[in-house]
Amino acid sequence: MTACDDAPLRVQVDVQVAPGLAGVPASSALASWVESALDAIDEPRDVSVSVSVVDETESRRLNRDYRGKDRPTNVLSFPMQFDVAPPPGEPLLLGDIVLCAPVVVAEAAAQAKPVDDHWAHMVVHGVLHLAGYDHIDAAGASAMEQLEKHILLRGGVADPYIARG
Repeated sequence: MTACDDAPLRVQVDVQVAPGLAGVPASSALASWVESALDAIDEPRDVSVSVSVVDETESRRLNRDYRGKDRPTNVLSFPMQFDVAPPPGEPLLLGDIVLCAPVVVAEAAAQAKPVDDHWAHMVVHGVLHLAGYDHIDAAGASAMEQLEKHILLRGGVADPYIARG
């Protein structure tokens, strides 16, 4: 079964949260932000995304091992790359998003943003990376920021790039 042009996007979101982390939104909120981002970019088929919320130790390890940066970071995205399409009826696995709860919470406080707004921004940012968007150059960064703002505004979240405080 393949998705029709007029059929709604079906998104499977697997959320895993490491125990003992403070300030993490409900899994349903994390999943809804994933869905909002995918809906806004008109993802053409059924997809699956994994969202993991980790502590600083795990974020640092992943950032060091995969990006060569020996520090925890707010969000990491690991897009899946396949040479073949998934079997009929199976969703396309876009990839994994890893969020570091202590970093996201601390950044929200430092930037005087509502913490859930910052979580939403980091999830949307991660999803856009899974979908192939990047901010390596100025043009890509500008396009990605505009799309993030559009998605977040549709969800009632203020422009994350406006300085507060």
